[in-house]
Amino acid sequence: MVASLNTPPSSLHETHLKSLTRVHRGKVRDVYAIDAERLLIVATDRLSAFDVILPDPIPGKGRILNSISNFWFDRTRHIVPNHLLSTPLVQVLPDATERAQVEGRSVVARRLQALPIEAVVRGYLIGSGWKDYLATGSVCGIALPAGLEQAQKLPQPIFTPATKAAVGDHDENISFDEAARRVGVDLAARVREISLALYEFASVHAAARGIIIADTKFEFGLAPDGELILMDEVLTPDSSRFWPADQYRTGISPPSFDKQIVRDYLETLDWNKKAPGPKLPAEVIQLTVQKYAEALRRLTGPAAD
Repeated sequence: MVASLNTPPSSLHETHLKSLTRVHRGKVRDVYAIDAERLLIVATDRLSAFDVILPDPIPGKGRILNSISNFWFDRTRHIVPNHLLSTPLVQVLPDATERAQVEGRSVVARRLQALPIEAVVRGYLIGSGWKDYLATGSVCGIALPAGLEQAQKLPQPIFTPATKAAVGDHDENISFDEAARRVGVDLAARVREISLALYEFASVHAAARGIIIADTKFEFGLAPDGELILMDEVLTPDSSRFWPADQYRTGISPPSFDKQIVRDYLETLDWNKKAPGPKLPAEVIQLTVQKYAEALRRLTGPAAD
């Protein structure tokens, strides 16, 4: 799908850049090699649910994800360096037609050695953490007080790492000890420390704008000199669970600024949650667009009165 020079596509399911070599296609992002040290990372409008990429894109979603991530990358440099480079897109894609295809939804980034874990931070008891707690009284081996309710705020945020699954597979929660076995004790401890600091910083910012960050996941990589670098995406509706504070209560799964609308719709279908995914009704797509756009507006806007 190639855009015209003056009219960006309303949605982009796959990129087709002939001047660069694509090295990875993930659930959302297409990654191209620029040279030995740099990558072009493009956020498409693909949407995955239950780890299946759906056939219908969400128009503008990639631009929103890109804007939110760049917002957080810029504001968290005091906590950890990130993968963004200041290289202008025109230097990477001199062809105007190719450039129009990815304008506003791409970044030039450092090539890094990605860590084989996802750094998950939970501030509230929901999702797989809630299921784990019901079964064991713990989340990823971290014991929690008895009697907590669904969606309840935890006594303090917890670091609960996960494996990084291939496209189509499911991430699996692991203990800190298992994460340390995979990346080393010192590095795992550093990832935990930075992840908790990022979550705390972002939670304060979001709370002032009427958003609760229930949980989120970060990805990190290592530079050639061993420096730990924040990468991929940061604190977006795809990597986080955002709840409107004015609709939050315990005992339920609160509404969220993400693809929950899609998940809820898919749960009504006779679908085995395996590829290929079903098509989405126009109204579900539109409501999802609105949720993503509202997350961008709130997070990047001024604090509420």
